Amino acid sequence: MANYSRTHRPHKKFDRPSLGGGNAEQLISHLRRFDGNSYGAYKQLVGQWEYGDFTLHIDRVQSDPYAPPSAFRALVSPQNAGLPPFAFADAPARLATADYIHRQFAARVARISDLRIAFIGQSVLDRAAVTVTDQGGIELRFQCQLPAAGRRILGRKAAHLVDETMPDAVIDATDFGSAESVQDLDALQRHVQTVQDWFALQQWLISEDALAFIADGSVLARASGVDDHPLVGALETHAPETLAATVQLPYAGRVRGLVIKPGVTLIVGGGYHGKSTLLDALKVGVYPHIPEDGRELVATTGAAMAVRAEDGRAITRVDVSAFINNLPGGAQTTAFSTVDASGSTSQAAAISEAVEGGSNCLLVDEDTSATNLLIRDSRMRALVPDSAEPITPLVDKIQGMARRGISTIAVMGGSGDYLDRADTVICMDNYHITDVTAGARQIMQENPRPHLVDLDYDMPAQRTPTANLPSDRAKVRADLNIISIDKQDTDISGLEQIVESGQAETIGRVALELRKKWDGRTTLRQTVSEILDGDTIHSRSGFGARPRVIDVIAMINRSRWLTIKDNAQ
Repeated sequence: MANYSRTHRPHKKFDRPSLGGGNAEQLISHLRRFDGNSYGAYKQLVGQWEYGDFTLHIDRVQSDPYAPPSAFRALVSPQNAGLPPFAFADAPARLATADYIHRQFAARVARISDLRIAFIGQSVLDRAAVTVTDQGGIELRFQCQLPAAGRRILGRKAAHLVDETMPDAVIDATDFGSAESVQDLDALQRHVQTVQDWFALQQWLISEDALAFIADGSVLARASGVDDHPLVGALETHAPETLAATVQLPYAGRVRGLVIKPGVTLIVGGGYHGKSTLLDALKVGVYPHIPEDGRELVATTGAAMAVRAEDGRAITRVDVSAFINNLPGGAQTTAFSTVDASGSTSQAAAISEAVEGGSNCLLVDEDTSATNLLIRDSRMRALVPDSAEPITPLVDKIQGMARRGISTIAVMGGSGDYLDRADTVICMDNYHITDVTAGARQIMQENPRPHLVDLDYDMPAQRTPTANLPSDRAKVRADLNIISIDKQDTDISGLEQIVESGQAETIGRVALELRKKWDGRTTLRQTVSEILDGDTIHSRSGFGARPRVIDVIAMINRSRWLTIKDNAQ
């Protein structure tokens, strides 16, 4: 039998050994005795089991070998974890330490088919799988596929799993203080300091009234469209002097980089020169990243929202009148609804929904946008008068939005009209960042465009959802493409800032809870914020991750079950 206590602490003994709890030896004995029994006997193991270095909680046992794996939790006391004080000194440190432990455990169980933990990407997120307390304790949530042959228990294999395999993985990932610890404290400290620097950079953005910062030396290009690791050999960024700023960070020290200020910023350049790569880095700059990701010191204002065309999505009573009016048939656009939106209508709705959700910065890529929502050139305006065109293009409203505090960072490769509306023009030339604002203004003087319009922007009203109760047995299934609640699917593939499936799962569960709580008096934004202010992800499965409020709102807006109160009633 394995020695679970590296510091040779005796197992805690229970006065009444039972199948609902006990120590590790008792759990192992029960499993050996279960060998050959029907699978249902495993359910007797629900409870708390003492391992000396940690306490194992078996919270749920799967009903049969083909059901979702059983839910396990390992609780490690501050004394047994032995975390150095820097690892739990503040909220960013605890977040970073939890992320580090998550990665350590995931690496250890990667080749163990019976154990699994939530997927983890390049971002550092608040996940349910690992929590570090303000005293330095650790809670580790994972799943265990309890062994079986058909529907019969493989008791001896299960006993080996909980005697050797599982405790070794838990202890290796959570022991930081004993002489036998395999953890690299220098690596942990780099992890913590990287995240703390990012949070400091976010605070700097607020103090400087800036939208984004990309440190010199950042590597923005990714290995591939399906591999989020940095591209080996990719060029590092370097800010032009006219757009550079220097920030003092707690651990990285003085850092120089590109700063993007409020207003309208265009990213231009030839195809394949890095325009969308830069914008993609800004999209995920709303989260911290791990050391050596290349984007550790890329920070974007937390409410920045990518908006794109999404043909076929549902829209429920959204005010799109800033961009769409005078529809044939007289359809109302201040509270517009459809179950099958066009590209232009879907993007107009996405903009209004983002603003309603609290966004102060829209991220727009020409490649994923509806052309007729972006521009309407002088020749087309001459051919089809404005009175006959229901769509007001974004170029006519973009400065009006900026005046209302809604900035835009847009990739533009084919529309020169936006140069007249830009405050800053960045050119990507073979991944090199240059400031071409002065050159763009010279071109505008030499090649003036007639019929340019600069319209004011009216902020959309806050909408009030009404109850839309799911069935009592409603289930949530979620991935990065679809969130299904009560067998009703919502396509979220257009929400590019949801970066892990755990966020999608949490969004689905929050939406399920919201459907039961809406009272017809609280706005959509208020209701979502109240739910996420609670301990939402940690009261759920170990596979949840905290999303942004604005992304929860975006998913709800795309659902076909959303109902909105008619404020005219």
